[in-house]
Amino acid sequence: MRVLFDEAHSEAWTIRRETAEAMNPGHPDDNGYVRAAELLRWRGATVTAHTEGPLTPERLAGQDVLVIAHPSADRWERTTGLGSPVFTEAELAAVADHVRDGGGLVVLAEHEQDKYGSNLADLVAKFGVEIEHLTVQDARNSHNNVASWVLGAPGEGHLDGVDLLAGVARACFYRAGTLRGAGEVLFRTSGQADPACAPLVVAVRHGAGRVVVLADSDLFGDDSIAEFDHARLWTNLVTWAAATPTGTGQALTTPAEFAALKAAVERLRPLQAKDGSVPEAKAEAADLVAEIVDHVVRLAPAFPHDAAYLDAVVADFRKWVAGGLEVPDFLDSLEAFHPDTQRVDGLEHLVVFPMYTQNGNPNRNIEAVWVRTFWPDWLAEVEAGRYDNPMFVPITFVDFTAGYDSNSAVLFPETVAVRQTPAAFTWGGIFCDRESARFRAVTGAAASTLKLALPPDAARLVASPELARDAFALWDLIHDRTHSHGDLPFDPFMIKQRMPYWLYSLEELRCDLTAFGEAVRLEAEGVPQARYVQYAMLFDRLFRFPITGDRVRNYDGLGGQLLFAYLHRNDIVRWTDNRLSVDWDRVAGGVADLRAQVEKLYRDGIDRSKLAHWLAAHHLVAEYVPAHPASRWAARDLPEEQKAMVDAVLPDEFPLSMFYEALRRKLTDVVESTKGVR
Repeated sequence: MRVLFDEAHSEAWTIRRETAEAMNPGHPDDNGYVRAAELLRWRGATVTAHTEGPLTPERLAGQDVLVIAHPSADRWERTTGLGSPVFTEAELAAVADHVRDGGGLVVLAEHEQDKYGSNLADLVAKFGVEIEHLTVQDARNSHNNVASWVLGAPGEGHLDGVDLLAGVARACFYRAGTLRGAGEVLFRTSGQADPACAPLVVAVRHGAGRVVVLADSDLFGDDSIAEFDHARLWTNLVTWAAATPTGTGQALTTPAEFAALKAAVERLRPLQAKDGSVPEAKAEAADLVAEIVDHVVRLAPAFPHDAAYLDAVVADFRKWVAGGLEVPDFLDSLEAFHPDTQRVDGLEHLVVFPMYTQNGNPNRNIEAVWVRTFWPDWLAEVEAGRYDNPMFVPITFVDFTAGYDSNSAVLFPETVAVRQTPAAFTWGGIFCDRESARFRAVTGAAASTLKLALPPDAARLVASPELARDAFALWDLIHDRTHSHGDLPFDPFMIKQRMPYWLYSLEELRCDLTAFGEAVRLEAEGVPQARYVQYAMLFDRLFRFPITGDRVRNYDGLGGQLLFAYLHRNDIVRWTDNRLSVDWDRVAGGVADLRAQVEKLYRDGIDRSKLAHWLAAHHLVAEYVPAHPASRWAARDLPEEQKAMVDAVLPDEFPLSMFYEALRRKLTDVVESTKGVR
């Protein structure tokens, strides 16, 4: 997000500390929006000052938001002293066009607006807003018993599915005027004020853009922004005004040679058995393998960093044919492939293996996938500084064969057909673009269906492929690392060890709750992507996971059910009047409390027998997500033998609630449409 702060029209506020000190040596905070600018930068925005020359279309081009904070003649205020407080007709037209074409505008007016010698009223009039020349008085609803420091009354704050007042309940307006005309009223004066119930803040849609007008400029100044909920209000308003990006991500194309490789792979696919062997039509299959090898050889020069791997792949294909196309063995090429040692942002790999695709094709068919490593500097710094995970490789799709035209969002070495399990797996690839695209589609549909007004930054996340991709890469990094840290960490693939699936569910949820908590900490340390991780985890767990896939031991779905039920039980999420609402200020605390319960289960499990631990885990889940009435585990009516105990688990041990049954019916088509997205 790019924010331009106008200081070329004798504004009474500046985002530059040295300028504030020059304007007001005795009290620079009374002229500084320095902290307001830093808050935006903290969230990843680029904030610059416009200090000379007119506001032209060229100057506004590329800016998401223009902020104009109280231009004034010098006789009334200490100002930047740069330019006239009067905008020319050309400037007024340029700003109006900027908004109409999708830009944002935040205007901070003042009490007794007409006296300051600016034509700010002419500007806001272009958007249907009028600034009234007066000073509000409210002795009964005031701050520090100063009648002109009025406490505003918040409105609903919902506009186009966005909650502009998310996390905002109180705001003080110091010597404010009032507004009239168009727009959603976000704050107004109280019924006891003079004038009563008059707008103090309005939000307006204009063309493709958005405008916010405030009747006071002091509340976001350096000496006031930390009071009440001013900081959150400021970031909400600027983020909303910036609108939301609507791009579809970077379009990537592959050469015709890869298209030919894909075609050969697809012709080979129906000839392969489940284990990857070719029981019949061996001559035809051998010809197709030769064609695949030829394409790999032709493509190899584009991947010099993978020369050893691609040579090994060609050799493994030839050995497979020489061996009669029995069960394929690509151990040699698998051991030669090391994307973990080449985490370079934008580096591409051609990956060809006989493999199944997790949550996709269960058969070990030949698959070809062209991937691009996502490893920006900020992610590398976070990983190196705190979350060392040399196996983690975030990747994005460039192109793929049919096995990945599915829900599969991982590239794991353990899915490859080999003669024996390698001594160690050294890497794991996660497609952050696919997971984020599925999140965006389902979350957007769920919010609309449930009438959930999203905070402005959450709405921006859902609309932006780039922000969502960044969030999922960071989330995946922390989640993946958490599997091997903490009390009694379980093998992530415990479901293959004949253990009840709710243990796997709790393990996945533990990692996500940990990632949420770590994201809260990272946000406080100034990592802007961390705030989006919190939204991504919350919404994906609450909306997508419970209604995706079948109900047979759906461990991810159960984790989402548990999180929703816990937050609902504690009145953090509410479903009332067919509308879902969230107490945003309490979400982090609720997530932390549930995480504490899961971690206590883990710690206590060290001192329990296996069965006692399994039962305790079942009890924890069932406390919030009731077990099936026929559950033998809930009744503690279990056989003695361990395998029989696991077999006694019902296919849907913890059924969906009525809330989720209804949501699943409404979003089934949306969930299905996300297969194969990128």
